Amino acid sequence: MTTTTTLDKLPDLVGQDLGRSDWIEIDQKRIDLFADATDHYRWFPFAPERAMYCPFGTTIAHGYLTLSLLLPAFSQLLEVEGVSTKVNYGLNSVRFPAPVPVGSRIRVSATLAEVTEVTGGVQLVVDATVEAEGVGKPACVAQPVLRFYA
Repeated sequence: MTTTTTLDKLPDLVGQDLGRSDWIEIDQKRIDLFADATDHYRWFPFAPERAMYCPFGTTIAHGYLTLSLLLPAFSQLLEVEGVSTKVNYGLNSVRFPAPVPVGSRIRVSATLAEVTEVTGGVQLVVDATVEAEGVGKPACVAQPVLRFYA
């Protein structure tokens, strides 16, 4: 369920659990397309015949593929009305505690950690966790910084 608000009401959501996004399937095609888009051809993400001998036992998603899906998934959790521009301003932190095996699904949960005014809008700091289905630890823990302008 999406939380809908306005720029001036965002501070009221600090500390609030925004819920969980829909699941996103991580199949081999997505992993291969990411490797093609980024020229990042490490063997364990896209060579199943070799990956079965690595510590993960199968191919896995690139960490940055997992990270790149965080913001589209987060957009399912929070809708801010009256915004003309949304900017990915950066990351305070990011970690990849567990791999995302091919064939699994991921989803994002998030809490709004901080809202501060900036010229023309607000800056949000989000505590986000990417969960991989069937994996005991988070696949990614990140603190994206976003700017929303009126």
